Amino acid sequence: MRKEALQTIKLALPIIVGELAQMALHIIDTAMVGGISYKQLAAAALVIQATNIPFVLGIGMTISVSQMVSLAHGKGDEKAVSHYFFNGFCLCALTAFVISFSLVLGRNFLHHLGQDPEVVQYALPFMKMMSLSIVPMLLFMTLKQFADGLQYTRTAMALSLLSMPLNVFLNWLLIYGNWGFPRLELVGAGWATLITRSLAFLILLIVVLQHKTFKPFTLVHKSQWLFQKKTWRELLGIGVPSALQIGMEAGAFAVSGIIIGTIGAVSQAAHQIALSCASFTFMVSMGLGQAGSIRVSNTSGTGNWKKISVIGRSTLITAFAYGVFCAAMFVLFRNKLPGLFTTNKEVYAMATLLILFAAIFQISDATQAIGAGLLRGIKDVRTPTILIGIAYWVVGIPVGYLLAFKAGMGAAGMWTGFVIGLTFASVFLITRFLKMTKKMGHQ
Repeated sequence: MRKEALQTIKLALPIIVGELAQMALHIIDTAMVGGISYKQLAAAALVIQATNIPFVLGIGMTISVSQMVSLAHGKGDEKAVSHYFFNGFCLCALTAFVISFSLVLGRNFLHHLGQDPEVVQYALPFMKMMSLSIVPMLLFMTLKQFADGLQYTRTAMALSLLSMPLNVFLNWLLIYGNWGFPRLELVGAGWATLITRSLAFLILLIVVLQHKTFKPFTLVHKSQWLFQKKTWRELLGIGVPSALQIGMEAGAFAVSGIIIGTIGAVSQAAHQIALSCASFTFMVSMGLGQAGSIRVSNTSGTGNWKKISVIGRSTLITAFAYGVFCAAMFVLFRNKLPGLFTTNKEVYAMATLLILFAAIFQISDATQAIGAGLLRGIKDVRTPTILIGIAYWVVGIPVGYLLAFKAGMGAAGMWTGFVIGLTFASVFLITRFLKMTKKMGHQ
């Protein structure tokens, strides 16, 4: 079991680094825009919140590529790998364009969210740029999922890391107007993101089409790069539930943030600080979940359910250990972390409390992410989607709301709802994976 855990961690590390690098891009943009004015910073936050759920749904769709490619690769079927790659890329491209242009055309809905009119005016052109940049980002993610499904993870990781200094440099030129470039401020950050994401996608596309590693899958394009309804149904059968799973989780946190915002600005600021800390640690869990999913999917191609069970259990144990570690770090540094974000005493005090709640759900957050990933690996997505929906939307949010407003707990009540919802999700998903592998292992 230790050997399997180490192999999963080895596969996960480049994925995790890539995820953290992408998250760092948002932090960099926020920091550099924040130097101009707080209203432009608020506009950037508004756009990120408005585009996050559609973007996350698109990312969920790209997951179908890694799952089907990994399954075909496990069977040693290079032609099927190529076929799934082509159809998956076309499906994700269509999804990307629909999401992007829907957001561009519908961006005036920002006027109807009760925001500061000046903030909305800053946000509208920035939202256009960020919406357009969703296309190259999702296409990059699709190519990354293809490479990840074949367990070639380092190229995408390297590109994600190189994107950071490039984005900072372009921000420096376009936000502040250095070296004779126009001072575009917030819109400049949008242009920098669009250019960075486009270059990353084009470079990875060239690598996939030209590098010898991928030649066995591109040389057969004449016979395999054909549209097929059955293939699209298979991809959608994984992509849609995966998108809903990720979307429901992102949506639950987004709605909870809106609910907490009605309590007051202090609660909202403290919530954002604690959530930023929890989101950072979750990137590692997500990378582990994806690695476990790829390895399970690859092994399911051989029908070796005993090995699938060992991979799954070892990944869950790794996630549990990671969750314990994160929980301990949050408890130990709960009085230090808020200071990285604020000097306001009220916000600082409440954030310190909410970070304790974040510490409590670190274990369940990590294990539910792995549970969902392992189930995707064995193509079990419909029932887990329902279970996740129940955990977040039937249990977590309603309980959090009642505790926040009826029991008078405020923001701490909503975070108690997080803990309960994530715990339910973790127990549901892990139990189902263990039952499924036991059942299939006896057949």
